[in-house]
Amino acid sequence: MSDEVQTAEIIKDIFQQGKECFIPQYKLCSNHMDMVKLASYEEIASLPLTSWNIHQPAESDARENALSVADGLDLILMPGLGFDKTGNRLGRGKGYYDTYLERCTHHPKGKPYTIALAFKEQICDVVPVSENDMKVDEVLFEPN
Repeated sequence: MSDEVQTAEIIKDIFQQGKECFIPQYKLCSNHMDMVKLASYEEIASLPLTSWNIHQPAESDARENALSVADGLDLILMPGLGFDKTGNRLGRGKGYYDTYLERCTHHPKGKPYTIALAFKEQICDVVPVSENDMKVDEVLFEPN
């Protein structure tokens, strides 16, 4: 989203290194999200826009799902509105990532490593959390 750290150059680098990239595919009217395979960096611009102005494959677009393959995911870059230095994350309230990470714990490979990319203005002393919120493993931001 426009108020988040932009990841275009990271995605380009993923493909330049010959690695696989999976992106979120949100299900409307629920908190269900899958991570589905992206064919190329250039493909992003051709994907439909969601109501949040995010390019993602349409729900009817059948793609390889990261949880249906043995390798699963190694890393997830986590979005959010705010973070604290202990890994708590304030999302947008739908629970997409928390629910997805919980599902990952049941995959044979387990939960992937999670990194939040943040602006220094997003770092808080304490972020309010609930019992269903999943911490991120690392928060990266540019210090003062």
